[in-house]
Parts: sequence; structure tokens; C-alpha cells
Amino acid sequence: VQAAINAAGNLLPTDLPAPPIYAKVNPADAPILTLAITSDILPLTEVEDLADGRIAQKISQLAGVGLVSIAGGQRPAVRIQANPAALAAYGLNIDDLRTSIASANVNIAKGSFDGPMRAYTINANDQLKSAAEYRAIVVAFRNGAPVKLTDVAKVIDGAENTKLAAWMNGTPAVIVNIQRQPGANVIQVVDSIKTLLPDLRHALPASVDVKVLTDRTGTIRASVADVEFELGLAVILVVLVIFLFLRNIPATIIPSLSVPLSLVGTFGVMYLAGFSVNNLSLMALTIATGFVVDDAIVMIENIARYIEEGESPFEASMKGSEQIGFTIVSLTISLIAVLIPLLFMGDVVGRLFREFAITLAVTILISAAVSLTLVPMLCAKLLRYRPPTENSAVNHWATNQFESLLKAYGTALRWVLNHARITLAVALATLVLTVVFYMAIPKGFFPVQDTGLIQAISQAPQSVSFAAMADRQQALAAAILKDPDVESLTSFIGVDGINNTLNSGRMLINLKPKDLRRATASEVISHLQTAVAGVAGIELYMQPVQDLTIDATVSRTQYQFALQDANPDELSVWVPRLLAKLALRPELADVTSNAQERGLAAFVKIDRDTAGRFGITPATVDNALYDAFGQRIVSTIFTQSNQYRVILESDPATQANLKSLAGLYLPSSAGGQVPLSAISQVEERTVPLQINHLGQFPATTISFNLAPGASLGEAVTAIRAVSAEIQLPASVLTRFQGAALAFQGSLTNEIYLILAALVTMYIVLGVLYESYIHPITILSTLPSAGIGALLALIVARTDLGVLGIIGIILLMGIVKKNGIMMVDFAIDAERNQGKTPREAIYQACMLRFRPILMTTLSALFGALPLMLGTGTGSELRHPLGISIVGGLILSQLLTLFTTPVIYLAFEKLSRTVRGDAGSGQSRSP
Repeated sequence: VQAAINAAGNLLPTDLPAPPIYAKVNPADAPILTLAITSDILPLTEVEDLADGRIAQKISQLAGVGLVSIAGGQRPAVRIQANPAALAAYGLNIDDLRTSIASANVNIAKGSFDGPMRAYTINANDQLKSAAEYRAIVVAFRNGAPVKLTDVAKVIDGAENTKLAAWMNGTPAVIVNIQRQPGANVIQVVDSIKTLLPDLRHALPASVDVKVLTDRTGTIRASVADVEFELGLAVILVVLVIFLFLRNIPATIIPSLSVPLSLVGTFGVMYLAGFSVNNLSLMALTIATGFVVDDAIVMIENIARYIEEGESPFEASMKGSEQIGFTIVSLTISLIAVLIPLLFMGDVVGRLFREFAITLAVTILISAAVSLTLVPMLCAKLLRYRPPTENSAVNHWATNQFESLLKAYGTALRWVLNHARITLAVALATLVLTVVFYMAIPKGFFPVQDTGLIQAISQAPQSVSFAAMADRQQALAAAILKDPDVESLTSFIGVDGINNTLNSGRMLINLKPKDLRRATASEVISHLQTAVAGVAGIELYMQPVQDLTIDATVSRTQYQFALQDANPDELSVWVPRLLAKLALRPELADVTSNAQERGLAAFVKIDRDTAGRFGITPATVDNALYDAFGQRIVSTIFTQSNQYRVILESDPATQANLKSLAGLYLPSSAGGQVPLSAISQVEERTVPLQINHLGQFPATTISFNLAPGASLGEAVTAIRAVSAEIQLPASVLTRFQGAALAFQGSLTNEIYLILAALVTMYIVLGVLYESYIHPITILSTLPSAGIGALLALIVARTDLGVLGIIGIILLMGIVKKNGIMMVDFAIDAERNQGKTPREAIYQACMLRFRPILMTTLSALFGALPLMLGTGTGSELRHPLGISIVGGLILSQLLTLFTTPVIYLAFEKLSRTVRGDAGSGQSRSP
């Protein structure tokens, strides 16, 4: 990048105040901390000088701080406001003034003097450091008398750029926005800044007030605290499930130990990998809570069954662990196999969820190791046989209830096995309905979070003046601050690194804490849209600030659609047509574009012949205009700590209308002064305020939000349909940008991601079972999980987004555990006990009924807090919890019956292929 900048250096203006630089900053990323600095006594120029020298520089040196920007533009400067009429009276022009000022203030090396005994560096009073010193500059001599700068201009201490302004609520302020470096821990960065703030305040005058106006970590900390609570709640619910089924305190404690051990081990790996405890990693740990006890439950339930049959604890531990060990290995490897595609997801979404997948995989591996080693050892030491006579009345009642449930299941299972065709038809219908629901469900990306912050972009007519824009921006702020759910806001107008035009402004609105306000961020935006509609001559576009951001540009709305053409005239024709059609679509809201082609321009039409007779060139005209109206930097004041500009301009009092251009005088070749009106005419024209590019070609970006109840998938389809309807020329290239582009990528990858997970699981299971058939039996459990998850999302009116897809992928790993436990025991019964396939699968289903219920309920209760959470940022976790809970409920009801029938169907097919169809199939259990 720097090489490209250097190569283009020769094409840039020679009088740039500083060479171009680049920095790795995402302008669309909201500041992690915003400071508002005000003073009742000092002018804003002095306040900004203090903010820049004593606050911004110190904060920028902290680890993890990426960019510290100061909004408000009140940087101190000496402003020289020329009077064109006074200059002309002395036979001077504004270019003479610029040359005199530049010559009067210099700071160059003057050498050194090395005498026989002493050495000296040579200095001089060649620098002017204040407006008072500049007033004494002699511009010229007329009739032997000096013409001083004060004779032809006003010299004041002012701001470097008077076309910038910022406010804290309604008070003019200097706003310091702090952004973090990519990958830096936001909480650590903010904590380090807050630790430094007391020292910074002590270094400021007492009249300067520094307020923390926006702190992104408030909602992040609350969100992390909520996830931590959900994690703790999930652990408690899982332990209760274990106790409900085993009704034995030692037997409950043993698998429960796998939760803290697995989590502690995972934290160690996360530390070594450089991961942080954030929303995604905590979400992974919460989901893992239901997983990590699965292996321990399967192990202890099998050992407890042997103890109940009269085996000693040691023998039961040996037999049970030996019998179930391969099953646990199968469960673990196949579950991790589901996560492998997540590790190889591309684009930004893949990078976001790689940490999620690794955290989950590590937790599962550690839990498997605990289940295969610690759990059998503890069972041998802590469990003992308890005769039925020692059981309490409650224990007896619970045992009888479970036996009744098991008996009912056995009866239903026999009926299902006797009506295999109906069951296979149900299984096939489940697969078909899964595809139908997938096609029908609205598609989304990430759910909209309520982080307590709203980002707003204001837009006024393209011909608005700075003063009018300031009045309208403050009117917007006043209307917003009346809302009872709004706590404070910062507001900014002017052209800077983010705002490209004078008619746009931006705001960052801070809402009250979630428990102190009545409405969500989206509802507040709806209220505010009504409130600001009464402010004439300006529009405000608002969107909630999100923890997970994909965009790299600042936009008025959440989603963008770009049109690109080598000929900008084509865009001028087709963009308005497309905008008009899109505004009518019910799926879209706040449709707008960044095309600004109606700006006013004062066009100076030079009569070249007349100008040539006076010896005036267009370059002379341009220089004079820039001197008068361009806030031109003509000199620099250097101090030990900073540098300040000297700005030349025409007196603002002479800029009331375009007629002031006629009063500008130009030097002629004969030495006289020629008014601009003598060689030119000034016309009012309409010109673009800005010309946007995407890559190297002109482009226009259409921005849009989703209408209430509409999904991003529906909006994307609508835009594609309208683009096809108006028949855009082939030369106009279209593409979505930011989050909409990432959504398209994720939508394309969803099917491939699920297929990759299926293929990976099939390969892993095929290797484990040395069979082509048995993995298909196990994978037959998956459609019931898919239809359950999709149905739950539809009922909850939640779009199928990235988190919903990840929930379905995790479901594939959870649900197939049921099939593995059944198939494992059935194969063992066939091979080692000589049972027929029907007898084997029936026995496996009856023996594995209790652990299947326990593992499914554990996973369900582990996801339940994610589904029902109402804390800060819970919107992000809801789709994951809803998909897992819905999928587990339906799959539990279906797989207990469909898996045995599919197992027998494939066994029959396998025997037919081998040509040894046995007669043992007819014996019923």
C-alpha cells in the first residue's frame, strides 16, 4: 500500500500540508470509548489543544489502542482574513499577501559557528508564534510608509477548520473517539484507558471537564456476565437431570465432575491459543455443558447397570468401561468430525467461528478423556450396590415410573418393528419435510442485537450551508434527547475522514441501561424516526450498533447494494430508476443511495482572450480563489510539543453571496490590479458533490434496511428481481456489499457446510465400524433433528442465519449419539451373543433407553438458557438455543423408533447382497 502511495505522489498537489499515510482501521467499527471534553471558561481551540497534546497522545501509546481521533475540528490556528477592497486600494492582491506571510515566518537550518575556543549553533527570531506577532508583518511600502498586515486584513486566533463542529448532547465539545486495534481485547484496552484517565485529568486545568460518554464494554461486560450466568444455570440443570435418573448422590457427583474438569482444561488450551473469554467462546462452553456429561453419563449408567445386577463396584467398572469404551470413542470422534467443516469455513464468518469450533472440540476431547479414565476409577471407589429395601419411598416411586415408561416404550417399539413400512414412510417424510422447511424458512445473517448504542447518519439537501447544517443537526439532537430511553449522544458535522460531504453528519446515541428503559434499541429507533420527522430539511438514518460487524465502510443503513460502470453517466440514468422501484418493495425500508449529483457550484467562466490581454492565466485565477475561499494553509508555527497552521482566507463578512467573487482582484502583467469580474462571469451550476469508486471504476451504493417482519434473504431476492425487471445494461455490474455480501456467501456455503459435515461423519463412522451400511443407519437420525430445528425457528419467527445453521450442525453431532449407542450394542449382541438383528436392536434400544434420555435431556437443558435468555446481547444466542432445543425434542421422539427399523432394513439389504438371508429375522423379541 505504501509503495502505491509513493508511486502516486507525483500526481498529488505539491502544497499538501502532509504526505498521505495509511492505517489499518475499520471506520464502520464503533468507538470502544468516547470522551467528551468541555470547558465553561476556555475556548474550544484551547480545549482541543489540551485534548490532542495531553489526552490523545497518551492514550494512543497504550497497548491495543488502534486509532484516537478528535472530532470537532477546533484545532488552534492563526486566521488571516483579507479585505479584498483594502488590498486593491494599496495596489495589492491576495497572492501578494500569501507570499509576504510565508516569507515572514520560516523555520529552517541556519548552520553553526565554530570559533577557535567555542562552538555556536545559529538561531534567529525568524518564527512568529501568535496572532499578535503576525499583525506587525509589513506587507509592502507605499509612498515610503509601511503597509502592515492589519491594514489589509484581520488577524485572529481561531480554529484551523471552521467547517467542523461537534456537540455533547447540545453543548459544543471536543469529542475523542478511541478505536481498538484488530484482535485487541476490548475490555483490557478500555480498562487500561480508564486507569490512565485520573492522571490525565490531573494534568488538565480545573476548568476542563472530561466525561466518558460512551463505553462499549458496559454492554459487552453485561453480555459476558449473562452468558456466564447461563453457563452456570446449564451446569445446574444438567446435574439435576443426572440426579433425576440415577437418584444417587455419588453417581450424580461423578459425571458432574466432568463439567468443571473439562471447562478448566479448555480454559488452559484457550490461554495457550491466545483466545479470550468472549460471547462466542462462552456460547461454545454453554453448549458444551450438555455435551461434556454425555460421555460420563454413558459410562456411569453402564457401570451402574452392572452394579444393580449384583456385580462388585470394581468388576462393574471394569466390565462397563470395557463394553462402553469404543462407544465413547465413536461418540467423541464423530462429534468432533461435525466441527471440522466449521474450522475450514472461509471469509469473515469462518474467522469469527473458528474460535467457537476449536473451543467446543477441545472441551469434547477433554470430557472423553475424563470419562474413559477418571469416571471408571471413581465408580470403583465410590459406588456400591444398594438393595431395593434400602431405597426410599420416593426412590421406589421414581423407579416404578421409569419402569412403566420403559415398558410403554418396549410395547410401542414392538408395534413399530411389526409395522416397519409405516415407520420407513415416516422417516422418508421427515427427510422430505426437512428439505421443504429449509426452502420455506426465511433466511437471515446475524440477529440484530440490542447493545444500547445507536449509530445515526444525517443527510441534508446537497446545497445546504455549514451554518444551516449545524442548526438542523442540533434540532435533531434536541428531538432525540427528549426520548425517555435516551441517555446522551455525541453529534458531528463537517468533512473529515468519515464524512465525505458538508451535508452529512453523524451521531452516536447512548441508550439507558436495558433494565432502566422500556423499549429495545429497534423500538427506540422506531420512536425516534417519528420524533425527528418533524425536523425540516434533514433526514436521519439510524441502526443499532452490533458486537459482530462485517462492514468496512460507514453507511446510513445496515445493508448495501453497489452498481458499477466505467461510464458514470450510465449510473446517473439507472440508479434513480432502480431506487424508485426498490422504494416500492414491501421487504425494504430506508432505501437511499450515496449518489450526490445535485450540489451547487459557483462556476467561474474565464474569458481567456480578455485574461490574456491582461497577462492573467487560469493558474493565477485558481490561486487567488483558493487563497480567498479555500482556508489555505500559508505557513506553520512550530512549538516544542505541536505545530499549528496559519490560515489565509477572505474576510467572512465579504462572503455573503456570489457577488463577493467579483470583488476579488488579480495581478496583471502591467503591475496593476484587475477585478475578477473584468475577465470572467460567475454562473450557478449543478455538479456532483462526490464521485464514488469501487475498485477503479465509478460506482453508486444503494443502502437499505429490512422492513419489519422481512428477512435478509427476502430483501436480497427482491433486489435481484427488481434489477432483472428494469433490465439493467450489461455494462452495469452489481454486487452486494458488507453484511449483505457476507450473507450471500454464507447462504451459498450453508448446503456445502452441511454436506461436508455429513460426508466427514460418514467417513469417520465407516472407519470406526468397518462398514458401509451402519454409518447410514446412524446418519438416518439427522433429518428428524433438521426438521425439529427448522420447525422451532419458524414457530419462534426467527430467521435461519449463521447461528441457526451452526445449531443444526451441532445437532447432527448430538442426535447421532442416539444412533451410535443403539447400533453399537446391537452389533455387539449379534456378534458376541448370537442374537438375530431384530433381537439385538430391540435389546439395544431397551438397554440404551435410559442413557439416551439422559444425554438428550442434558444437551437440551444445556441449550435451554441460550434459548430463554433475556440479558444483554441474548438476541445473538437465541437462534442457536432455539435450533438445538427444537431439534432435540423432535429427534428424541422419532429416532427411538425410526433408527431400529432402519437398522433392520439395512441389515436385510446387507444379507440380501451377501446372499445369506437368515431365518432368524422372524423371531420377535
